Amino acid sequence: MYYVYVITEQETGNRYVGFTSDLRKRIAQHNGPRGSRYTQKGKWILAYYEAFLNKQDALKREKKLKQDGRSKYHLFQRIKKSLTGQK
Repeated sequence: MYYVYVITEQETGNRYVGFTSDLRKRIAQHNGPRGSRYTQKGKWILAYYEAFLNKQDALKREKKLKQDGRSKYHLFQRIKKSLTGQK
């Protein structure tokens, strides 16, 4: 299984879109010294993920979200409450 995910930093509300085959491990890495340069500081929580059986499909979706502002905007609008921690 492959995952495209959105994490958000609790204090600043910054968001990060990523790809992984081990979602739990990757979230733990973001909160430790092995995260991406963008996520090295702060407490990151999982706001959203999509699961794919095919690695290429997941990579294609991640690329679309990172490069296409409209796709990212629509996703963030759809998950607005999850991004802000509202119930």
